[in-house]
Amino acid sequence: MKILLDGMGGDHAPEVIVEGAVAAAKEIKDQITIIGHEDKIRACLAKYGTISEKIEVIDASEEITNDEAPVKAVRTKKDSSIVKGLNMVKNKEADVLLSAGSTGALLAGGLFILGRIQGIDRPTLATVYPVIGMQPSLLVDTGANAECKPGNLLEFATMGSIYMEKVLKRENPTVGLVNNGTEEGKGTTLTKAAYELLSKSNLNFIGSIEARSLQDGICDIIVTDGFTGNAIIKLTEGMGLMVLREMKRRFLSTTKSKLGAVLLKDQLSEIKKEFNYAEYGGAPLLGVKGALLKMHGSSDALAVKQTIMKAIPYVEENVVDTIQNSVLEIEEILISE
Repeated sequence: MKILLDGMGGDHAPEVIVEGAVAAAKEIKDQITIIGHEDKIRACLAKYGTISEKIEVIDASEEITNDEAPVKAVRTKKDSSIVKGLNMVKNKEADVLLSAGSTGALLAGGLFILGRIQGIDRPTLATVYPVIGMQPSLLVDTGANAECKPGNLLEFATMGSIYMEKVLKRENPTVGLVNNGTEEGKGTTLTKAAYELLSKSNLNFIGSIEARSLQDGICDIIVTDGFTGNAIIKLTEGMGLMVLREMKRRFLSTTKSKLGAVLLKDQLSEIKKEFNYAEYGGAPLLGVKGALLKMHGSSDALAVKQTIMKAIPYVEENVVDTIQNSVLEIEEILISE
């Protein structure tokens, strides 16, 4: 397997990209290739000695920043790390591309260069949603599609279920539709129509769910439009950071609380780890003709390593082909409407 890394994507590139690649290279046998400014990447690799010999570097003279218009950047910067990596995946020169760079550019490039899987109307970003003390859920969509049709939510649920089964190894995952109440028939025009479609599918659909229940692990696949999903994931991340920050402040406020913190050190570390998005790896872009994983822009080396580890079953379990094979079922449900 050949795993590609966008060496210039993210707030801390290429240093953390290289560090994460080196950490993963110690544990896997697959080929890791970093695309970007070769001199900068090799300078980072030089810090790690012989392990860097297991990592290939491909030069790319351009890079796409978050400030650029994604579509224009993809069309004009042919020698950027993202565009070059996408073309390698398209031409079967690599199996998967990982990037912490511009989300818009990766989405646009995925559509223009790789193309959608035939029968899929909208690709989706599927992000692992942390659930304290339990297995995490998978939230779809988290920003690829701000406005959706009911059929899109059925697609998201189907693709998310496939990824959950193949990569996260959870059989027959439950699916919940984010709504403003759990009663059947409640919600917007979109959620009412999506509820009907999901009910007719072969998915393990449990009905509508409220946002306050997400932290309880109420379902495995959380389905919503990209605008709502993006708000949910960012609110959860912000709340998690605020809670951890406040816990630290209060535990360090008195001598008595400091003693308590020492006694609870292991438990507090476990909670912090479960809140840390870096532990879960990047978000796959499901629905395009190739394996893509989007990492958080502020990803550290751990996040890069974990995303590489998730990329392996993503490719080995043929998630893209499985989604292609599920299209007929989706189409039959939509036609019946």
